[in-house]
Amino acid sequence: MESTRAFLRALGFPGGDLYDLPSSAKRFPDGAEYRVELPSVEGPAALAATLREIDRRGLTVHRVSQGSGIMLLTDGEIRDMVAMCAERGIELSLFVGPRGTWDVGATPLTPAGRAAGLRHEGADQLVYAMEDLKRGASLGLRGALVADEGLLWLTKRMKEAGELPRDFVVKCSVQMMASNPVSVRIMQDLGADTYNVPTGLTLPKLAAIRAAVDIPLDVYVEGPDTLGGFIRHYEIAELIRLLAPVYIKFGLRNHPDVYPSGEHLEGANVALCVERARRAALGLQMVERYCPDAATSALGAAGLGIPVPGTGA
Repeated sequence: MESTRAFLRALGFPGGDLYDLPSSAKRFPDGAEYRVELPSVEGPAALAATLREIDRRGLTVHRVSQGSGIMLLTDGEIRDMVAMCAERGIELSLFVGPRGTWDVGATPLTPAGRAAGLRHEGADQLVYAMEDLKRGASLGLRGALVADEGLLWLTKRMKEAGELPRDFVVKCSVQMMASNPVSVRIMQDLGADTYNVPTGLTLPKLAAIRAAVDIPLDVYVEGPDTLGGFIRHYEIAELIRLLAPVYIKFGLRNHPDVYPSGEHLEGANVALCVERARRAALGLQMVERYCPDAATSALGAAGLGIPVPGTGA
């Protein structure tokens, strides 16, 4: 077994999970160790409620993300969200709209086919996803989630060809489910600017992934029930120490699945966003208590996919 571990190390990977839990010396461009993300901010009303609540609680949130997709927001709704985030210097990351579970094929919904996740079936759906990205960028968006390796590779080529802005932040969704150092390195090489690791990985497994890649890792410290429902607030200090640069991400356990969302679920979405901000306040108290010297970013910091208002027709 040692020869196999040595072979992995010769390729630039850890020879196993890192049970010694080494501190990460890697950082965001501004020198920060951690940033904060609130997910599932489904539309302008939910975003406005989120911003009010983080102001009320005195929180710094660097990124808000959304799961229903660019295609299920009107141009006006995207412009409203772009304007609100640009004013604050907050990254806005919207999911690519068309994906496997939105398509007519049943495979991703079957017990065996769930491994397909949100990947795109066929070339047409890749085209639709690329159109979604181009539309979002034309309206000022500078960040999006993807969940397909082929689309991830295409985003890199789109940036090179000027089809997407060079500073467009491509975030890999937790639904990608790459769970080991080699798999996540492949995502980095394909074009990921930031990678959301699966929610249930132990600290030694996460440390091995950090050793293998340089991009920021996004880590749910509380995940929705569909992703396991873990609540890892007491590990936040260690997650920052081990995984910098890291986005500490506050999901919410015990809530209804609101995807795909819309105005018919607006009341629920607003209430869920308010509670996620409260959960973030609880988690950030852990930072104050157990790692008060950990460096975080100011809003508007380098590397954030801050939207650009006033673009598009």
